[in-house]
Amino acid sequence: MSLLLERHGSRLEADERRLAVTGEVGFGVASALAQAGRDWLAARPAGSEVTFDLSGVGRVSSAALSVLLEWTRRARRAGVHVACVRLSPPLERLTRVAGLDTLLPLGSVEPA
Repeated sequence: MSLLLERHGSRLEADERRLAVTGEVGFGVASALAQAGRDWLAARPAGSEVTFDLSGVGRVSSAALSVLLEWTRRARRAGVHVACVRLSPPLERLTRVAGLDTLLPLGSVEPA
């Protein structure tokens, strides 16, 4: 995995098919995370599959959901298929409360 961003207690890493976020995702880092993810997605060819792994995210806010939805929209526009979204328990609860769980391909991911 390559380190794409490390800021405000958040870390974003990626390989060819997966973006992985760990730490705390708040409003102080959301914009930078969203941009780093958009840049990574721009390098993926149309028709490829990607996974968003946020299983290592601890404390969350709606900022984490905003980043996830931005990446999902960007992938869709680029013709990149989001095969799976893996969430930490706190983020999964927030996603369900917000009613967004039906919009995302939630599931488990085997470690890379």
